[in-house]
Amino acid sequence: MSERISREELVKIYNIEITFFDELVDGGLLTVETENEIRYLLYDDLPVFERFTNWHYDLEINLPGLEVINDMLRKMEDLKQKNRDLMNKLSAISDQYEDI
Repeated sequence: MSERISREELVKIYNIEITFFDELVDGGLLTVETENEIRYLLYDDLPVFERFTNWHYDLEINLPGLEVINDMLRKMEDLKQKNRDLMNKLSAISDQYEDI
C-alpha cells in the first residue's frame, strides 16, 4: 500500500477549508483513495495538492481558474513531448541521409 495522508490531516497541516479539498477532488484535479468513508491523498500527489493550494490561497485563483491552468499546463506538456518525438524522428531521418 502506498503512503497516504487523510483529508482531515491535510486540512489541519495546510490550514485550508475542507470544502476546498473536496472541490479539488470533485473537479477531477486530485485523485483520492477512500477507506471507511475517509478520503486519503497519496504522498506522491502532495506536490500537485500543494501547487493548487498555493495558487488558490496565495494568488487567489478560484477553482475554475485552477482547472483552466491545470488543463493548459497539461496541454503544454503534451506539446513538449510531441515536439521531442518529432525532433528525435527528424534527427533519425537526418542521420540516415548523412550515411548515404
